[in-house]
Amino acid sequence: MSTKTLTSPSRWYPVFLDLHDRRVLMVGGDEVAKRKMKRLLEAGALVDLVADSLHPDTEAMADSERVNWLARELADHHLPGHALVVVAAADAFTRERIVRWGRDHGVPVNVVDRLQESSAIVPAVVDRSPLMIAIGSGGQAPELARMIRSRIERLLPPSIGRLAAMAGSLAGQIRARFPELARRRRFLDWVFNGLPADEVAAGREQQSRALITRALEKDEWSGPGHVSLVGAGPGEPELLTLRALSRIQSADVIVHDGLVDARILDYARRDAELIDVAKRPGENGVGQDGIHEILIEHARSGARVVRLKGGDPMVFGRGGEELAFLCAHGIDYEVVPGVTAASACAAYAGLPLTQRGMAQSVRLVTAHCERSIDRLDWAALAADYQTLAFYMSVGQLEHIEQQLIAHGRAAQTPVALVENGTRPDQRVAVGELHELADLARTHSISSPAMLFVGEVATLARELGWYGDAVLTRGEPSARVLAATG
Repeated sequence: MSTKTLTSPSRWYPVFLDLHDRRVLMVGGDEVAKRKMKRLLEAGALVDLVADSLHPDTEAMADSERVNWLARELADHHLPGHALVVVAAADAFTRERIVRWGRDHGVPVNVVDRLQESSAIVPAVVDRSPLMIAIGSGGQAPELARMIRSRIERLLPPSIGRLAAMAGSLAGQIRARFPELARRRRFLDWVFNGLPADEVAAGREQQSRALITRALEKDEWSGPGHVSLVGAGPGEPELLTLRALSRIQSADVIVHDGLVDARILDYARRDAELIDVAKRPGENGVGQDGIHEILIEHARSGARVVRLKGGDPMVFGRGGEELAFLCAHGIDYEVVPGVTAASACAAYAGLPLTQRGMAQSVRLVTAHCERSIDRLDWAALAADYQTLAFYMSVGQLEHIEQQLIAHGRAAQTPVALVENGTRPDQRVAVGELHELADLARTHSISSPAMLFVGEVATLARELGWYGDAVLTRGEPSARVLAATG
């Protein structure tokens, strides 16, 4: 094999150093030195410090018995005996002395923000001890490395470190029970992605250890399935919670509604089974009893099932019915809340749900069908100084308009319709209550859309920040013009 095929574009070799109870020389006492010292002390290092002055926080660290402030100026006898030298602040002559000494004695030297003078660089770190992830850019783009670290931080729950430590404490038993690599990998996949991981995330580490120990004794670890009732939020994938993303990515089966954005389903594993239970007009969709049967069938087969609903599953999502069914049939479950459409659509329309002098309370109302809408307390809904947020209301706008006005709400009360809220094709139309139905017809507003009634609705005109300009009844939208042109 030629040398060329072995050459990497980077000259840096990634490695972790064990610095516990080993001496490290820190040159400089500024804020940069403070950050570097903090990380070194967390790693258990003994820090020798050379600095003419100290940042207040660095001075506090210098009082630690693990930090020794040697001198204000570097002398040659300060250098020997160290496993690593970090230069946070020093003049060019001092830096040159340190770099030359490190090269001659085989000691790595990190000169902060001076790549060409360094023989060691410090990566951005995601710390979920004992799990650690280092991200480096070879000194070329440290800010990018920090940005990537932030993204990884959001993906890894704090519990993953505790899970890794537990698995490490049982490593000998696991290896002895499963000497074949393939079976050991399957078992560890269950530990890290199955019920043991769920138990640790829920703060039940003893139960998780008991599950693993029992599985090792009986050589059975598929166990009962589990259902996660997950809120997918209003549509924009970046509004998913971290736990929701984690559950979607680890699911064996995803049972999803029609309001779940396709971009969110793309987060699923390639081998996951996606089951669409959307209820669409003119189609014989899966009824609620059918959804219950799907959930229980897959859970009893040992699968990790995600029941994925738009918005928050516990806000007009029939989440309570599904939990009651799972509970009655002895299926383990959890709920992962999502950002509900009322708050998300209002925020993306620049419309505060409460505002001093305008609205002191918010009511979340469903207008899904005549049977439910006729049960509403219209007199209470017509009261002033509150915001009404109507879900699934597009087919009932005329009825809502008539009932609110008939029960005393002023005909000039501001209203706002937010169609496809948070998505790239979001549209916002504002007007007054007496023209609500006409406003929707003028702009061909269709589901999914939220209706907001109350004084705050008028603020969408001046505070709206996302999508196209706010629509009004007197200005036909581009969609309408295209349809009639």
